[in-house]
Amino acid sequence: MKTLAAVIPALFLASLGVFAQGNQSTRPRVAPTVAPPAIQNDPYKPTTPERAPVLIGGTKRPGAAPAPTPPAGDDDNGVIRIETNIVTMPVSVLDRDGRFISGLQKNDFKIFEDGVEQKVDYFQSVEQPFTVVLLIDVSPSTQFKIEEIQNAAIAFINQLRPGDRVMVISFDEDVHVLCSPTNDRYTLRNAIREAEFGDGTSLYEAVDFVINQQLRQIQGRKAVVLFTDGVDTTSRRASFESTLAQTDEIDSLFYTVRYDTSRDVNGGYSQWPSGGGRRGGRGGGTWPDIFGQILGGSGGSWGRGGMGSQGDYAKGKQYLEMLAQNSGGREFEAQSIYNIDSAFSGIAEELRRQYSLGYYPEKVGNPGDRKQIRIRVMRPGVVVRAKNYYVVGQTAGR
Repeated sequence: MKTLAAVIPALFLASLGVFAQGNQSTRPRVAPTVAPPAIQNDPYKPTTPERAPVLIGGTKRPGAAPAPTPPAGDDDNGVIRIETNIVTMPVSVLDRDGRFISGLQKNDFKIFEDGVEQKVDYFQSVEQPFTVVLLIDVSPSTQFKIEEIQNAAIAFINQLRPGDRVMVISFDEDVHVLCSPTNDRYTLRNAIREAEFGDGTSLYEAVDFVINQQLRQIQGRKAVVLFTDGVDTTSRRASFESTLAQTDEIDSLFYTVRYDTSRDVNGGYSQWPSGGGRRGGRGGGTWPDIFGQILGGSGGSWGRGGMGSQGDYAKGKQYLEMLAQNSGGREFEAQSIYNIDSAFSGIAEELRRQYSLGYYPEKVGNPGDRKQIRIRVMRPGVVVRAKNYYVVGQTAGR
């Protein structure tokens, strides 16, 4: 009995302790999570930077780098490949009179890559201000047209709205930045009128400079309006081929205005213009310049570069056409622009009001592959202006 009497109180006290402990908290006890140890050379963690997405037009979408192309003979069944390269591009849709067609929707467009229709994954239609580089040829061969070129450049800035900006650059043997991007028309007109001609024609180097030193630093919609005869005589660091290749990568349009100066140059020394400026002096042509034309042999001599044969002018015309076509812009012949104000008004409208389309290619090519693009608009009687190809692995920001 004594033993039982001692046990009962002990059991009673133990039960009270359990009850008290249960009332301290109703939350379950959770074991702490132990951080996993760091894995050296983790195969799922990239050790090299991701490849930038293919880009035409300035839109990037985040994501992982594309999976590498498997060796020939590998079985792709069950393999999930993540492709994050989006191809985007500005698109202008005009009527037969060159006026922008507004109000189009995503389902009005069809995109084909290498003949295969792609799904339109991105669509935008907004009116935005733009930045344009006026690139003016002031080489000796354009001296007879310099006032006409300056007037045409001023005609373009007359199309500006308050948010639009223009930069003025001239080139002869060297490239001269006359005005940083601004919307001040007074400043722009003065910069254009101050353009003075000099020796040589480094057209290719001027285009290279604009692409790599200017356009890549400018955000938003941008373009180049180039006034020239197309003949290059002094470029050393850039070429016909290299600059055309760069237009594949830059998300900017080139509008080229070609002046045919062949008649003025090849027989116009007796008509040397009395006005205009020349670097190193003012006024008309000098006797060394004139004798240089007479004694320069088959091609003649004009400053540090040749006057330009008919073959040079044909090559220049081809260059300007390809520069405009590759970038999605337009090429104009100055002699055929009967109303230049109207032409530039159309260019400004194209830049200000564009559609932007994008798609993820169904079939990813290898770096360096050239992909053809064709865009159709499901409306009758329209003109579509856009890039017609891109190169895999090249980006607009590079």
